[in-house]
Amino acid sequence: MFSDPIFDAYFGAMRTLLAPLAFALLLAGCASVPAPPQPDPSSKPMPDVFGADSVPVPEAFLSPEMPEHEIDSVASWTTPEGHTWLIATGKESHQLVVFDGDDGEYRLAFGERGDRPGQFNRPNGIAVFGDLVFVVERDNHRVQVLRLPDFDPVAMVGQDVLRSPYGLWLNETAPGELQLLVTDSFMADYRTETLPPMHELDQRVKRFRLRMPPMGGLESEYQGHFGDTTEAGALRMVESIAGDPLHDRLLIAEEDLRVGTTLRVYDLSGNYAGTNLPRERFRAQAEGVALWACSDGSGYWIATDQARDLTVFHVFDRRELGYLGSFTGENTAMTDGIWLHASATRRFPYGALYAAHDDAGIAAFDWQDIARVLSIRRSCE
Repeated sequence: MFSDPIFDAYFGAMRTLLAPLAFALLLAGCASVPAPPQPDPSSKPMPDVFGADSVPVPEAFLSPEMPEHEIDSVASWTTPEGHTWLIATGKESHQLVVFDGDDGEYRLAFGERGDRPGQFNRPNGIAVFGDLVFVVERDNHRVQVLRLPDFDPVAMVGQDVLRSPYGLWLNETAPGELQLLVTDSFMADYRTETLPPMHELDQRVKRFRLRMPPMGGLESEYQGHFGDTTEAGALRMVESIAGDPLHDRLLIAEEDLRVGTTLRVYDLSGNYAGTNLPRERFRAQAEGVALWACSDGSGYWIATDQARDLTVFHVFDRRELGYLGSFTGENTAMTDGIWLHASATRRFPYGALYAAHDDAGIAAFDWQDIARVLSIRRSCE
């Protein structure tokens, strides 16, 4: 091979000069190609937990399965005749679905897709106060209030401030006056479940004052929002919320598996209390929450861990939040919302716990069965 010392020296120097430029151009070219998307832990299927660390409590009944509704949450109402209605939200059918609270029999469906009064768009959370039913509509960005038993529209709340509402909690603050808290789980990008900037998480819960004048109707006033913006207390992905005015406490489900799912403890003023329910208890995803309360301040919190095989229901002390035990049903799975009916019904002398089941129906647990298995109280007496 031909070799010339001057030629070799010249091209050796050129290689030395051009190598960094070539490397820089290579990096620039790589930077222009977007990195492949990373798998999102929060979108993975719920893990199987098989009733871990729990005891079985057979369901009192399972309602007929109606998967076309994609049932999310449930609330109960006692009719003037003494019957118990279970009113569930159908996210896919855009309806409210009514079952009998003593045997689970299907009664009726109400509503259709739309944005007019009496219509719904992706109804999610639900609560009942007196003869009023409050329905959170995610895609109508509002809470619709209707009067039972005919589902007569009464009012729309929050449509000017809610962005992607999911859950709600009602608190009677004075005769004819309620406080309504609504969780608002808006995202920067729903397709990738990208969270908003941390400073915007102070808007995770919206507060409303509701007045029910003697002449009828309902008046609402927006009173601001809250949410912690620190790594420890922020609410990334929220849905269920419930409160305990006697102990100045809110429990709010944090559903983002990327940071660890649990229920965060806030006070009623909207301040993070610096504590959570034990994360090690939630092996799938924290979802529904309900309070069994006695007038002396005692009682129990029930929180659900949503899993594909069996939902695990955790029970905590009302005052100290100490863990008391867990149970599963024989079939109940993939539970979103729960509702505790603490008063007696025709079938359940000590009340019942109702739980959404597998997006298709409602499961009922007799409270005295839960109390017996976990060695807790069946009544406040």
